[in-house]
Amino acid sequence: MDSIVYTKIKDFKKRYPKTIVWRLKSHCKVIETHLNPGEIIHYAFAAQKNDNPFDIITTYAVVLTNKRILLGQKRLLFGYQFIAITPDMFNDLAVCMGIFWGKINIDTVKEVVTLSNIQKEALPEIETQITEYMMHEKQKYAKKQED
Repeated sequence: MDSIVYTKIKDFKKRYPKTIVWRLKSHCKVIETHLNPGEIIHYAFAAQKNDNPFDIITTYAVVLTNKRILLGQKRLLFGYQFIAITPDMFNDLAVCMGIFWGKINIDTVKEVVTLSNIQKEALPEIETQITEYMMHEKQKYAKKQED
């Protein structure tokens, strides 16, 4: 039986088959390892985490939960990479569209995370999901600060 992360990313890949991604099950397992109790998955997709359209071996699973954005990659031989972006670390989001693929730049306090080789028709959906999520979470955070 497939995990919920893998199922959501597989659905994304069916809708946008030109997005370049590899070894999705392995990357999804990294995310599942780091899901906290009570985290609910709202949206998931996969992309290359780099700024080079010719580098197609850096696939990451990207998941929006009710608490944070998770990025996970199972390395080819051993180990993995995992990144968590909490709403307080999020600054801005940029969408860039090229001839064949597009990319999403997530600007955080520490770095800019570039997700590339995404089918250009998927860009508005991803942008809407991330932006809506972050605006909602930042509003909740601001209310907590006021109280």
